[in-house]
Amino acid sequence: MYGMPPHRAEGTPALPVDRTTKRAWLIWATAVTVYIAAVFHRASLGVAGLEASERFGVGPAALSTFTVLQIGLYAFMQIPTGLLVDRFGPRRVLTAAALLMGLGQVLFALAHSYPLGLAARAVLGVGDAMTWVSVLRLAAAHFPPRRFTLVMSLSAALGGAGNLVATVPLTLLLDNAGWAATFLVAGAATAVYSALVALRVREVPEGVPQPEPESVPLRTIARRVAAAWRVPGTRLGFWVHYTSMSTPALLGLLWGFPYLVEAQGMARPEASAVLSLLVVVAIVTGPVMGAVIARKPEWRMPIVVAYLVVAVVCWALLLGWPGGVLPVPLLVAVFAVLALGNPASGVAFALVRDYNPLHRVSTATGVANVGGFAAITVCALVVGVLLDLVEPMPAASAYRVAFLAVAAALLLGVWRTTVWWRRARAAVFAAEERGEQVPVQIRRRRWDVLADA
Repeated sequence: MYGMPPHRAEGTPALPVDRTTKRAWLIWATAVTVYIAAVFHRASLGVAGLEASERFGVGPAALSTFTVLQIGLYAFMQIPTGLLVDRFGPRRVLTAAALLMGLGQVLFALAHSYPLGLAARAVLGVGDAMTWVSVLRLAAAHFPPRRFTLVMSLSAALGGAGNLVATVPLTLLLDNAGWAATFLVAGAATAVYSALVALRVREVPEGVPQPEPESVPLRTIARRVAAAWRVPGTRLGFWVHYTSMSTPALLGLLWGFPYLVEAQGMARPEASAVLSLLVVVAIVTGPVMGAVIARKPEWRMPIVVAYLVVAVVCWALLLGWPGGVLPVPLLVAVFAVLALGNPASGVAFALVRDYNPLHRVSTATGVANVGGFAAITVCALVVGVLLDLVEPMPAASAYRVAFLAVAAALLLGVWRTTVWWRRARAAVFAAEERGEQVPVQIRRRRWDVLADA
């Protein structure tokens, strides 16, 4: 919301879309289905973690390596993905993503050794990394700016459907159909769907000239990323994504299910139901939050800050509750509140869209998207290592010690988000004083005078 606005020439959209068409919605629906599949594949280890531990004969630290590798590759691939989308277009990149995810999940279904399982998750992670930036680029091209935030929020909410399938339904499938059959079907269906993406998706609306493919020499990549990073709105987007997205994703992707079963003493179906709250809440609140911030963009950062304050309180309860075992109603409430981080993280991409020219939106989106996934990568590994180190302790106490790493990462993110929010606001005020156009009008507050401190 509050970033250095682009110069008028840079900010002029390359694709002058001023209305929404049925074809735009069809293209978006085809593309967002790939994202739904990506979220399912990404989150599938969340409820299959205990089975994976038995199948591959590994402990918590080695189990966390699956997520660390997959999410680490996701984070690493965000900037290259932005460049690939700029060079080859979102249709080709999205088609390749579906193929890679399908192949990775098929390999994971057939793997019996730990190294092969790691290789499968690596392939899946690369494919997953190529989806979100591609979907956002298509949304930016086919929908007018006033619709972008709503479409982005709908995309994220529908992605939650993939996460929802990866909770209770996936638990039931694993119990009844078994590991191989479940993941084989999921992988094969995703790979086959890539053909539909190749046929239906188009990079630009009908009647708009196809942009020339942009070949970026290696020597200019660093300069392009640096240009995006220098925009305060991009930097703020990075930290917003880091703080708001990482906590619910970490719980949903790996450690939430074991924590509920081992530390909180829940039965597996009950744990799956609680974990599904992370998804249901995001699905319900995502479009609402998207509509609100689309109508009132000046509310974007206050909403994020309010969420971060409540998230800190929730983690204080998880870590400080006497005995470590929370009452079930309180535990459900904490998970439901933390789930709001998923829709709140969409603010990061609205910031990027508003304060970067269209030709750099994909790269800047990749930069911001690194934030949350970098936090997940580090926290997932540290939690696994700490659980191994404190293994003799009771499960409730062990998870409290391990989750200190998550709380520390959250506090770091809150601090950096606050710093860049203040600096970005200062940049907006400076631009207004120079007579430049800014996407969002904001009111100066008393604490804005401290923005340069």
